[in-house]
Amino acid sequence: MATKDEVERFLLNFKEKVKIYNIVYREDREKNVQILAELDITPRYRTDVIMKLKVKDYSEGPIPDTLNHLSDMWVFGKDVKGREVYIKITMGVPGNSTICISFHIAEHKMKYPLK
Repeated sequence: MATKDEVERFLLNFKEKVKIYNIVYREDREKNVQILAELDITPRYRTDVIMKLKVKDYSEGPIPDTLNHLSDMWVFGKDVKGREVYIKITMGVPGNSTICISFHIAEHKMKYPLK
């Protein structure tokens, strides 16, 4: 589990990088696309949700990326239109976009250790 300071630092760095390089969404995962229709939200709204993440929304991480070996993954949860949404993000590689690996309705009740 990360400390409050580590989560704050990650979110600050992530949001700053988004302002420069934006976010790439994993649209190849059906449940990531399905949530837009299910909750009637736009892709821009999804980005707004991520940009408003706070330390209290932290659930877990950093998690090593053993599949792509890019940068650590961080998990957050957020209420979106009355539904708990699971959000997994990563800084990506230096000089490129951040990555949203998951943005979908949580499949299990999430824990928020810094809330």
